[in-house]
Amino acid sequence: MEAPHDLVVLGSGPAGEKGAVQAAYFGHRVVVVEKAPEPGGAAVHTGTLPSKTLRETALYLSGFRARDLYGVSVRLDDPHAAVPRLIARKDAIARQESERIRHNLARHGVELVRGEARFVAPHTVEVRTPEGPRRIDGRFFLIATGSSPRNPPDVPIHEPDVYDSDEILALSHLPKSMVVLGAGVIGCEYACMFAALGVQVVLVEARTQFLPFLDHEVGRRLESAMQHLGIEIRKGHRWGRIHRAANGRILCDLADGSVLESETLLFAAGRVGSTAGLGLEHVGLTADDRGALKVDRHYRTAMPHVYAAGDVIGFPALASTSMEQARVAVCHAFGIDYKQSIGPMLPYGIYTIPEVSCVGETEETCREQGIDYVVGRALYRENARGLITGDLEGMTKLVVHTKTRRLVGTHVIGERASELVHIGQAVMHLGGTIDTFIEMVFNYPTLSESFKYAAYSALGELAKRR
Repeated sequence: MEAPHDLVVLGSGPAGEKGAVQAAYFGHRVVVVEKAPEPGGAAVHTGTLPSKTLRETALYLSGFRARDLYGVSVRLDDPHAAVPRLIARKDAIARQESERIRHNLARHGVELVRGEARFVAPHTVEVRTPEGPRRIDGRFFLIATGSSPRNPPDVPIHEPDVYDSDEILALSHLPKSMVVLGAGVIGCEYACMFAALGVQVVLVEARTQFLPFLDHEVGRRLESAMQHLGIEIRKGHRWGRIHRAANGRILCDLADGSVLESETLLFAAGRVGSTAGLGLEHVGLTADDRGALKVDRHYRTAMPHVYAAGDVIGFPALASTSMEQARVAVCHAFGIDYKQSIGPMLPYGIYTIPEVSCVGETEETCREQGIDYVVGRALYRENARGLITGDLEGMTKLVVHTKTRRLVGTHVIGERASELVHIGQAVMHLGGTIDTFIEMVFNYPTLSESFKYAAYSALGELAKRR
């Protein structure tokens, strides 16, 4: 009979890998069960890395960053020839990252088992492996099975030319036109990527507010930039029947009576936790109507020996937070003092064209909470590096507490936004004020220097208040 493991991890995505390694680092016997042929989960194979790889490859192949720079205009000569290169680059990155995960697990002594696991008892899972069923007992369990696209019954996902956000990565050719349903992060990212490759894109959103969690000024800038990219944005429109025309094209009926016709359709309106088939009833757990598990601040479920982390617990469903959630969960389970909580300021990175990244308060949340604030802005078009790169739409925006001068929000739109935001995050984490940027010396020319001039702008607003 097989000896019980200290920790059994279900899923090898960002949460599963980091949680497993954290436990193994402190000497615990760990096994990871992954149903897919290769480790990495959606982050490696269908979501985070593939979409960002396709974005960078699309920008390169389309010559987008060189468009209208120094009077040069670049266009993609053969769009269809680009698809094999897009897919090849995506697959190469996935292979390299899967191999890195395998190596990381192996060097920490973590066993990786391929198969589909389900609970058959509170401390036992049965795994259907290629070699046959295997029972694994565990002292603790970490459910890190991730999420999958939400596919409502009225959306014919299995119809040719209709895709969800996982399937879109398997396109065999570059379409001339595409309707994207859902202007959330995933929908906006793919809309930008395909528009950069010359696809005629219509982006449909049922809500009237564009990415409402963003600072509204930044959201408006992004919307304007996407329209400049050629994307037609339909806000406040609900979609109805999706069907095929006599000419073979896809038709999408909108609630206002209009009909959108396109070569392809991408449904990108939400994801659900991958908990179906886990046998949760055998461990006393129940997922909500979106497949998510409820956890406490230690990421422990209603059963004290079962933890959950990552997309499977819902918001914020980011690879970055998933890793930290798993580390906190494992440290709590084994009483390890190493990591007991996650920092309260969670950065968001949206890989649209242009990029958007933010952390902390927006103007809107400040007003809701009664925080007296000013903002400082620095535009890329007034930054030497911004002019050199040709990014004239970018902006660094700082939200500053009026009385304390502390930085409470950082918002960046433009080239390298997801990197730059961490400068503001670090200052916020340490309780710094905008004087920090005034005192700092930044390399020149750099986009980072925009923080200094945004701080000067905020100082000017503070002076007006006085």
